Amino acid sequence: MQITLHLNGTSHRLDVDPRTTLLDALRHHLGLTGTKKGCDHGQCGACTVLMDGRRVNACLVLACMAEDRDITTIEGLGAPGHLSPMQRQFLDHDGFQCGYCTPGQICSATGMLDEIAAGWPSHASESLDGPYELTHAEIAERMSGNLCRCAAYANIVAAIRQAAQDTGREDAA
Repeated sequence: MQITLHLNGTSHRLDVDPRTTLLDALRHHLGLTGTKKGCDHGQCGACTVLMDGRRVNACLVLACMAEDRDITTIEGLGAPGHLSPMQRQFLDHDGFQCGYCTPGQICSATGMLDEIAAGWPSHASESLDGPYELTHAEIAERMSGNLCRCAAYANIVAAIRQAAQDTGREDAA
C-alpha cells in the first residue's frame, strides 16, 4: 500500500506491506537507524519515537497507522552541532553506556516533559492537579517504559532534571 509519513518535518511517500511496523518503515524503508529494535514487543522502549508529540513504541504501531501524523525520531530532535537540550544533557551527564537504548530514552524523556507541561499526572504524582515536581520517583515512574540494560539510570535521571531546568520546565504543571 502507498502511505505518506510526515517525518522530522519532511513528507515521505512509501510503498509498504500493510503489516510493516513504523519501526521497520523507519529503519528499512527510510534508512533512519537511530530508532532501535530491542524486544519487538513494546516492553523495552528502545524504539520510542514521538507521534503528534506523544510517545509511542514504533514496534507496536503499523506504518499505515502513522500516515499523515507528525513523527519525530532522534534524528529530528537535533543533529551534531545543534543538539536538543535533552540530547546535550544526556552527553553532559553520561546518560548512556552502550548507547543502544539512548535514542528511545531521549525521545521518551522529551515527550515526558511535554506531558508534564500539559498537566498530565503519573502514578507517582502527589496530586492530580499539579504542580508535578521532577522528583526521582516522578521521573522513574514516567520513564518506566524505557529500559537500560547497562543501568545508567542515575545519569539518565540527572540528565532529564538538568534538561528540564535548562528549558524552564522543572515544575511544569
